[in-house]
Amino acid sequence: MHGLENIVGLIAVVVATSVVARRIGVLSPILLVLVGIGISFIPGVLEIELDPEMVLLGILPPILYVAALETSVPAFRFNLRPILLLAVGLVLFTAAAVGFTLHALLPQVPLAMCFALGAVVAPPDAVAATAVARRIGLPRRIVTVLEGESLINDATALVTLRVAVAAAVGEAVDAWSITRTASIAVLGGVGIGIIGGIVLGFVHKKIENPLIDNAISLLTPWVVFLPAESIHASGVVAVVVTGLALGHKMPTLMSAASRLQMDAFWRMVKFLLEGAVFLLVGLQLRALIEQVERSFWFTIGCLAAVVGVVIIARIVWLFPTVYLARLIPRVRRRDPAPTFAAPAVISWAGMRGAVTLAAALSLPSAQQAGAYPRGLFVIMAFGVIVATLVLQGATLPTVARWLKVPGDDQKEDALAEASVQHEASRAGKARLEEVADDAPDGVVERLRQVALSRSNLAWERLGRSDRETPSAAYARLRREMLNAEREVFRRARDTGKIPEETLRQAQRDMDLEESLLERGDL
Repeated sequence: MHGLENIVGLIAVVVATSVVARRIGVLSPILLVLVGIGISFIPGVLEIELDPEMVLLGILPPILYVAALETSVPAFRFNLRPILLLAVGLVLFTAAAVGFTLHALLPQVPLAMCFALGAVVAPPDAVAATAVARRIGLPRRIVTVLEGESLINDATALVTLRVAVAAAVGEAVDAWSITRTASIAVLGGVGIGIIGGIVLGFVHKKIENPLIDNAISLLTPWVVFLPAESIHASGVVAVVVTGLALGHKMPTLMSAASRLQMDAFWRMVKFLLEGAVFLLVGLQLRALIEQVERSFWFTIGCLAAVVGVVIIARIVWLFPTVYLARLIPRVRRRDPAPTFAAPAVISWAGMRGAVTLAAALSLPSAQQAGAYPRGLFVIMAFGVIVATLVLQGATLPTVARWLKVPGDDQKEDALAEASVQHEASRAGKARLEEVADDAPDGVVERLRQVALSRSNLAWERLGRSDRETPSAAYARLRREMLNAEREVFRRARDTGKIPEETLRQAQRDMDLEESLLERGDL
């Protein structure tokens, strides 16, 4: 019962804190961490020990999978160069910078273990940065780069951590072994991810039951993650590749019912997992403090140094890689140099999360890796998470406004949508004329009007926003009609005219229609 009570309590706190965060305008990851820190000092309340395997094997795969499903493959491919420079180059640069700094502060600690902590704190979180970026309306390309970075950087950090720990515990580590480890991790992960995308895509195509479709979708992250890890490949890379492949082909893999159900299901799972992760991070503070062997001020000094290096390393790495790359004519022609604001805001979006703490908790004991202050290392990793979340996460909206980062042109997006919708409506009407030979004239005319109304709706979004459009008036009036229809069905059920099943079916049909009205598609 104690475990069940913790799970229920965890979910309740996540929901309540998220509601409060939206009410007061604070980013929920930041408030969840702070609430977790506060709860950690209340004896007997949500005393949950964070198991690194629970995060790395249980929580990370589905979070990465749903993020990959939602990522645009063409945009990811176009931005592959900056994504790899951040997800691989910056992670290695940060790990080295933190490692050398820490070794200077703690010369008695083996350099390999200092590099291990550098790998632990190097990767920004897969959730926090993009959540902030989307909320404050950063340009789509910046969001894509941050998403792409967060999808891959965990793999780089975990492989680097594996190599550093191997060196610290006395295993032979040379250039060949590092190359072999990295190659197996990357190529093995990509290979299993491709196989997973092909096989699972075939399975989804053959399944018509939405429930089974979604059950397979739930299992997918682990179906590719676990085999990849079993051969020492990167499960992170495998999940990301499979997610990108299935997400790109989603319109042709599943029925409309499966896609609607899967979207609602993964939105809920994503909300609960992401919230639980940040709350769990905060809940660890009291236990971590008890493990620290050094004095308070020495710990604060080391933590300040590591946080400073983590933040400065991202800035130092980002600007040269952005502008020096444009010295290459081919790169400059394909992708002209951005304004100062774009790399500046990306350099400030380096919030860390649960993977950093889980990796820190997986560090070997002092007996295995030589004399090193494990408790101090773990509390420094925790401090980096809190400092970057609170400092950078809370100030990123202000920084974006101060830099005057231009958002995407909404009118240009609406114009592109209207143009494509017009073309799609023409294609739909052409197809209707081909297959409507024996259909009643009234049905054919009604379908023509549906295609016309969808095209008109797209063009209406380009008009003035200070008066009600015909489609908005239609949605408002139809919503009132649906409310009246629901009431009739409810009374009929209460008086025994219809069974409960009839009410549920009618309610489902009306709910689907109203969900389209919310977007304005009817």
